Amino acid sequence: MQQYFVDAILPIPVEKQFTYRVSEEEYHALKPGMRIAVPFGKSRIYTALAFRLHHTPPQLYEAKDIHQVLDETPLVTGRQMELWLWMASYYMCTAGEVFRAALPGALLIESETIVLRNDDFEMSEAELKDDEWLIFEALQHQPVLKVAEVAAILDRKNTLPVLKRLLEKGVIRVKEEIQERYKPKLLRFVRIASRYAGEDALRELLDAMNRAPKQREVLLSLFSLSATTRKPVKLKKLQETSGASPAVIKSLLDKDILEDYYLQTDRVAYSGGNTEASVTLNEYQDKALKEIEEYFKEKDVALLYGVTSSGKTEIYVKLIEEAIARGQQVLYLLPEIALTSQLIGRLQRYFGDKVSVYHSKYSNNERIEVWYHLLNGSSRAQVVIGARSAVFLPFSDLGLIVVDEEHESSFKQYDPAPRYHGRDVAIVLGKMYGAKVLLGSATPSVESSYNARTGKYGLVGLTRRYGNVMLPEMELVDIRERTKKKRMKGHFSDRLIEEIEDVLSEGDQVILFQNRRGYAPVMECKECGHTPQCPNCDVSLTYHRTRKQLRCHYCGYSMALPRSCVACGSHALDTKGLGTEQVEEELRNLFPDARVGRMDSDTTRGKYGYEKIITAFEQEEIDILVGTQMITKGLDFRKVSLVGIMNADSLLNYPDFRAFERSFQLILQVAGRAGRTEKRGKVLIQTYNPYHQILQQASMNKYGDMLTDQLNDRKQFSYPPFFRLIRISVRHRNYSTAAEAADWFAKSVRNSLVSGGWKDDCILGPESPAIGRIRNQYIRDIMIKIPRGQSLKTVKEILWRIHGSFSAIPAYRSTRLIFDVDCY
Repeated sequence: MQQYFVDAILPIPVEKQFTYRVSEEEYHALKPGMRIAVPFGKSRIYTALAFRLHHTPPQLYEAKDIHQVLDETPLVTGRQMELWLWMASYYMCTAGEVFRAALPGALLIESETIVLRNDDFEMSEAELKDDEWLIFEALQHQPVLKVAEVAAILDRKNTLPVLKRLLEKGVIRVKEEIQERYKPKLLRFVRIASRYAGEDALRELLDAMNRAPKQREVLLSLFSLSATTRKPVKLKKLQETSGASPAVIKSLLDKDILEDYYLQTDRVAYSGGNTEASVTLNEYQDKALKEIEEYFKEKDVALLYGVTSSGKTEIYVKLIEEAIARGQQVLYLLPEIALTSQLIGRLQRYFGDKVSVYHSKYSNNERIEVWYHLLNGSSRAQVVIGARSAVFLPFSDLGLIVVDEEHESSFKQYDPAPRYHGRDVAIVLGKMYGAKVLLGSATPSVESSYNARTGKYGLVGLTRRYGNVMLPEMELVDIRERTKKKRMKGHFSDRLIEEIEDVLSEGDQVILFQNRRGYAPVMECKECGHTPQCPNCDVSLTYHRTRKQLRCHYCGYSMALPRSCVACGSHALDTKGLGTEQVEEELRNLFPDARVGRMDSDTTRGKYGYEKIITAFEQEEIDILVGTQMITKGLDFRKVSLVGIMNADSLLNYPDFRAFERSFQLILQVAGRAGRTEKRGKVLIQTYNPYHQILQQASMNKYGDMLTDQLNDRKQFSYPPFFRLIRISVRHRNYSTAAEAADWFAKSVRNSLVSGGWKDDCILGPESPAIGRIRNQYIRDIMIKIPRGQSLKTVKEILWRIHGSFSAIPAYRSTRLIFDVDCY
């Protein structure tokens, strides 16, 4: 007798796919890409993805039956699965981890343990302990409890010992239950019952309603709304228009005079009016557009190097128009959610309801709707604006991918796996669909510029600002000299204060950049020098004045602000360093009449957090905006004529081979927010070292010089783009175990690679990173530098082989190994 099986990808970090048995009927109904609920372990049920259907039973274990089929049609396309498997292979993680990252959470149904009352329980209640009796009592009033509800009743997190005792005594039964978490949004509409559709019946009804004037008024309002809008009438709208109470409408529904019905609607809908034509390009933009189109005939990827405010977005709009005219889909990737709120408005003016948005600030249900629109080829998702996770979406006919601000480090995912780079995955995605990819930036990454120099990408320049506006004037302010001459007020130099006063007097706006949130990074006792540390991480706690607390930015630990030193009891506490909250406070003291706003991850929580601040600044409700790097990224404010960088040295002195490149990019990007209209802007860069080469290059906008220097340095010291990097992080709660495991792994890697002819200096470490413990896990890093001539695939195979041996050693089984390919 023929048997039927399906290989399934589970959303858990296991390397292999698991085989499950299906019935003949399920076998013929199933297709790869459909979700199935499958048992895994003793009692857990997961949402898995059907990958391959076949008739071969597994050799090493007995195949379990699937629980149920969750979809009627595939939720994931073949190309999506192809991309996910490529990502799992390239970024050295499992297909299950990619699957979990790709699918919106509400589509990943997992079973929940529910606790049921056992009606056959015959013991005396007196034999139950206090905590057991609480659960027993609750089940008398409510037959079913979830584990979370049990935890709330007992007021403790670990409920398993109590539940285990209750099970043994026969008081309860437990069962795994799965629930679909996505619910379509339904709107309630009303209409006149079909039996009153004719004129005579309607006249009779209205005559009969003379004794019920309120109900008659509701009917007349319904006729009026139907005639004017010619659309289905929402029950809520009818209630507002007629002024009737819910009881009046309910009585009409109960009498079958009105009928109610539900229609599915989108949670995020375009509410604007007619779209408008895109702007006409100037001669430089038009030339750049023609060059891009010319490159696209031969190459799949082009790099648009356009200075800030040169009008790159308008070129993107023209290319999007062309793709839409061909009936193709467009993916527009942005590094920062803050940017999407400004761009959505711009693109919706041109493309109306063809634009969809996909990023983490949108709810699960809203993201699922975008997923289904793309899956069904709906025109509502012809243009998708999103952060890096949008590369996972089910496109059907992708024609163009725009990666704006391609140099941004926000495109890189660090935790959890897959640790991918949005820009690099977008290029692979474009290749799979035969789509063209345009990378845009005012300060392209060294890797992209190198690829353009070597002819791998097309290179198009746009070196003039839109409307021939001049680039801002940049000035380096030596705060070491000014501190000596007592010309500083707090962290503000006399020069910066003077410029802010001039700008405010002219009615313009100011942006101040400080790349650290909170009030101060360190609180220190003046008597003994003690600094409060995070108990879970090797890092000092950051002082947040607005919340009156000390917080760890790595694990989230927080404590109330101490009144005195916890080490010596002294009340002489002082802060060291500078955060955005402190800049904001100093500004309020220096300029009491100015309206000051702050934009960092503390003030932009919630879905519309970014939008509120950006809109307030655009509408000139804020005079001075203080922010972290999220204000540097492509935002367009017309009235900003001054940008101040509070301390450029904190950017340069970072232990990373890309510190100089990133400093240059951040300075130029934040400078690009100034003077975007006729008036020339000004940028003041406060520094203790105004003669630093990077600051000199940035102040003169010498991108070419910076690129040449960086390429020379990286060639000399074996870094990308000349070498590939793989970082292996070894983590464990015990320092000695982490160190021993890292030494064992590094020695094995050295032996394998050096015997294959590698130089010993291509394997660095193990070393502790700058922060050697995070969330009570000690970290040891090993870095492998792979020369261009060596096969990346071979290195990964060696690493997987060593990983297999490593996992077999009992002492290291609890050690966590993390591979990060292209870890920069």
